[in-house]
Amino acid sequence: MVPILGLLYMWALIDRVNLPNIRIAGMDKELGTNQGNRYTLITMIFFVTYILFDYPSNICLRRLGAARWLGLIGTCWGCLTIAMGFCQSWKTILVCRVIFGAFEAGMAPGSIYLLSCWYTRYEVQKRFAAWACIGVFGSGLSSLLVYGITTMGAHRGLSAWRWIFIIEGVISAAIGVVTAIILVDFPDRGDRPGMFLKKGFLTPEEAAIVLARVERDRADAVPEPFTIRNVLRALSDWKMWQFPFLLFCNNLTVYSFSYFLPIILHESMHYSTTMTYVLNVPPYVCAAIWMFAAGYLSDRVKMRGPTLITQALIIITGATVMAFASNPGARYFGVFLAVGGTNSNIPTIYGYQHNNITGQTKRALATAMLLMGGGCGGIVASFVFRQKDAPDYLPGMIAVIVSQVITVLLVSMNTVYFWHRNRKADRGEAILENTPGFRYTY
Repeated sequence: MVPILGLLYMWALIDRVNLPNIRIAGMDKELGTNQGNRYTLITMIFFVTYILFDYPSNICLRRLGAARWLGLIGTCWGCLTIAMGFCQSWKTILVCRVIFGAFEAGMAPGSIYLLSCWYTRYEVQKRFAAWACIGVFGSGLSSLLVYGITTMGAHRGLSAWRWIFIIEGVISAAIGVVTAIILVDFPDRGDRPGMFLKKGFLTPEEAAIVLARVERDRADAVPEPFTIRNVLRALSDWKMWQFPFLLFCNNLTVYSFSYFLPIILHESMHYSTTMTYVLNVPPYVCAAIWMFAAGYLSDRVKMRGPTLITQALIIITGATVMAFASNPGARYFGVFLAVGGTNSNIPTIYGYQHNNITGQTKRALATAMLLMGGGCGGIVASFVFRQKDAPDYLPGMIAVIVSQVITVLLVSMNTVYFWHRNRKADRGEAILENTPGFRYTY
């Protein structure tokens, strides 16, 4: 699961965050996307449908199966990316991004939900981290792909920036088809034939072992019905709302760098276009390694909160250096700290949420809400990094710093609360999450 889901995530990120590179490559000149708030609208509008379709997509995932659903939406957004290479107006790009958000809405929550159903609580973060690691590593290298495509210039009457969309779209669509063929389904369906396979991925006995492990760990291996009552019961838990807010704070930073870092490198730090493409790569390669190392360590020590707090403090340090240092070399070092910490906190927040809730309805809803919160972070990033504040985007950088201060405060309070509740459960005074033997992870 991890390699194919990672590839799907990689090309989703590449298709999603290559807009600043495509702007520099010529889209601004042809379509005028640097005028007024056009670029802000193009980046922001994606997240509206991304948020709206998160939970419905998880319902489709459960009913249609992982391979069918994720393969279908992956192929669709690849074809749409190809179409963006032929757009003649920024308004057409805007419309495509609306549809693009609806297709991509199911990828990340679907991947997280699927992985969480296969693994126990202290096995899952390293899988989340490996999945995200593949995505972040590949999206970091996308700048080199863009550079390689731009060197060929206009070809067959199409500008280089159009070929970036077309080539990336072809690869995305191909990965979507491969996903439909080889991705395995949920463990309770693991012994059933796939869409293209006559035999199940597991034998009935093997599927029973997987389900027994998950049931022993958190007592939710078998899915309960998706009913309004179960959904409302899940929504009454305050944690269902705080975890999305934590990802909101983190993704405000993630998308700030995804959409504006190349512009900052090019216009504020005064690197050439070629050097901008090159310098955009190392921070994301570093982030990928950092992410997996943090995930592995967090699973070993069975703690999430200290990792979140430490990395949030590192992000604050990096963003402060980026915003207020005058030396370009020092500012670039700050990029490593900020990009590494914020990308590494994505799977950490996934694991933090996964470890502290039970029930498949709650898990599916919580995963969708988590990604909705992340999407809202992308919307806010689009607005706090305003064109009139270019090239330094100081108000946006201050917003990034404040978001991480809030993260430190919230996770610190959670740690005290979870510790207190675990102590009560140890004394037999409480049953956590209506699951005997369950303990919160702090």
